[in-house]
Amino acid sequence: MAMRGEASSSDIGQDGQDESSRDDDGGEPASSLSPASSVSFPSSMRPAAADDHGGRGGRRGHPRLSRARRPFPAWSYAVLFLLVETLCIAIMQWGVTQSSSTADLSSPIVGFWGMVSKMWTDLNFVFLLNMIVVAVPYLIVLMITNRFWVASPIILAMAMIIGVVERFKVQIRYEAIMPADFNFLGSDTGNLISFMPSGAGLIIALAVAAFAVVVVASVVLSKVDARHGRMIRCRNAALGAVLRILLIVVPALLLGAHTAAVGTVDSWAKNFSTAMGDVPSMWDSVYDAQRNGVVVSFLRQLNPKIMGEPTGYSEATMKRIAATYSKSAATINKSRKTDLSKSTVVFVLSESFSDPARVPGLTMNREVIPEIKKIKSETTSGLMLSSGYGGGTANLEYMGLTGLSMANFAASLTSPYQQLVPSESWTPTFNRIWGASSNSVAFHPYEPSMYSRESNYQKFGFSKFYTLGEPRIKYTDKLGTSPYVSDESAYRSALSTISATSKNQFVQIITMQNHMPYHDWYENNEFSASSTDANAPLGDDETTSIDTYAKGASITSKATKEFLDELDKLDKPVTVVFYGDHLPGIYSTAGENSANSLALHLTDYFIWSNKASSSSGVKDDDAAYSSPNFFMPQTAEHMNAKVSPYLAFLTTLHEKIAAMEPPVVNKIQGWTRIPEGQSLYLNQKGEPLSSEDFDAATKKLLEDYKLIQYDITAGKGYLRSTDFMTVP
Repeated sequence: MAMRGEASSSDIGQDGQDESSRDDDGGEPASSLSPASSVSFPSSMRPAAADDHGGRGGRRGHPRLSRARRPFPAWSYAVLFLLVETLCIAIMQWGVTQSSSTADLSSPIVGFWGMVSKMWTDLNFVFLLNMIVVAVPYLIVLMITNRFWVASPIILAMAMIIGVVERFKVQIRYEAIMPADFNFLGSDTGNLISFMPSGAGLIIALAVAAFAVVVVASVVLSKVDARHGRMIRCRNAALGAVLRILLIVVPALLLGAHTAAVGTVDSWAKNFSTAMGDVPSMWDSVYDAQRNGVVVSFLRQLNPKIMGEPTGYSEATMKRIAATYSKSAATINKSRKTDLSKSTVVFVLSESFSDPARVPGLTMNREVIPEIKKIKSETTSGLMLSSGYGGGTANLEYMGLTGLSMANFAASLTSPYQQLVPSESWTPTFNRIWGASSNSVAFHPYEPSMYSRESNYQKFGFSKFYTLGEPRIKYTDKLGTSPYVSDESAYRSALSTISATSKNQFVQIITMQNHMPYHDWYENNEFSASSTDANAPLGDDETTSIDTYAKGASITSKATKEFLDELDKLDKPVTVVFYGDHLPGIYSTAGENSANSLALHLTDYFIWSNKASSSSGVKDDDAAYSSPNFFMPQTAEHMNAKVSPYLAFLTTLHEKIAAMEPPVVNKIQGWTRIPEGQSLYLNQKGEPLSSEDFDAATKKLLEDYKLIQYDITAGKGYLRSTDFMTVP
């Protein structure tokens, strides 16, 4: 008969053994003690602890057994799983919950608690939808590691990385993380690091410290927990492996099916998300992430829909459209005297260029861009409506080269350069008007792979794309301590190519000098910004950024005039289309007032011709407002050049709508008739238009626009076999 003290060993663990003595795969213990195998020791051999209890303690005093640990009960893992999930979502929502440097200033800020409290205030359960989505990768990591105290730090680390990156991106570009951003990983990762805002080091250090605390806590809890967080424990190793594989594959397949269908109207996934409270607000990626959760808004974009098929789309419809605008082109061309391809046309996308003096509530101590203001006063010019604020360069670039509008694409298509162009079989860009690819060249004093430009420009038909890669741009001088190549260098590089040949070309220039962030790059900076409202002073970082930016913009203004002066010396006709792609994301004080929202989406542009051009000194009257999709038809009008049916269509549309972009703001201050989510349309006075007020002709033009854009990007390309893109 076993002694009383010996029998107590059966209390250790559920199955009569110390849980900590199991092997890592949950099989039989490496060693165990049971009542049946216990032996009686002579008094001289018994452990001292047994003697302390007068022999009654038996093995109770054994050093190992006196410190025996209990496994955490199953319910505690379930509770901890939900707590870790909640913490992950809170961290990611922290990344997008900001009120400064925003573009859509009329959107209310929705924090983590706001998303949670909607469950009982509005019966909106989008928080639970985020919990379901996050549970899948968490479960997958859990099954791969089979250790709760290993999987939890991993999933929290992922959430921290996402949260920090979201915060940086929102601060700099007012844009949430998008699937297209993953194209930056790899060769461009180092370049992304250079875009980090001021104060990034502190945030990263705090995140690392927080993760260290998580790791230490996990190690301690793993020691306390007798099962060390092991989830699947089967004596049959094969059965345990099958269970783990099933718990990886099945949830992954369900999430994959949901992701593939959630962007499709009336799909089961879309209906489920809607029932849970998901209200897509994709005109503003940050507001969408705040309102519906970072993971839910992100997944909606993983399988983007290019465009919905417009009503009536068919080969017959597209041939009718081609015939209709062929007639329009013939009418326009009766009074046109020249050809676009008989001149060199230069498109200059000036990074972040816009007059700071137009920012509401801001005043500068001196004029920033006097040279460009003078140029604008003497030629076709105006303000350009931008779909971006602090970012989105490639989208403006795409619209300028194609004449297509982001306003027509599905909301989930956020970056054509990365989500659309690589898979397109037909890309009818305007540079093709100049014929052979050798007549199309581009310059960008930065890395060629950014926004997939290197491969896209080949698809567009450019023979050369000069960058900091190969072929290398000729001049690469920088200013002060700025990391970016100066605009003067970009202009000189382009000028050397333009002046080296008598052929007419299409030349694309994308500058980098004024790219964010701005870190006091210039010595003896004479520019100083201040607020016009004593109750709303500029912050120190904001002031430094604006002062630095203003100096850079003034240098661009001088360099641009010098570039045009050099082009004026050439004996061949040259026309330049110059525009700023978006405002820099530095005006946080102005951003606090929703009435400033539209103003923060207006940049400067002009169309200018040199003295050798018949259009030198022309100033068109209908140019006060525009958007990039209208630049080429405006250029043809400025030059009095013949147009293709496509350019005739865009010319006609521009007469009705001066500028158009996606709904870059939620609601426009003072314009209550604009439906929420409607694309933004401006008239020639810069006033927003409601689609409800359009006349029949305008509505028909917009319907035709969608048919044309769908056929080119997502349809069957019926227009390709017509003369729709052909300039006579």
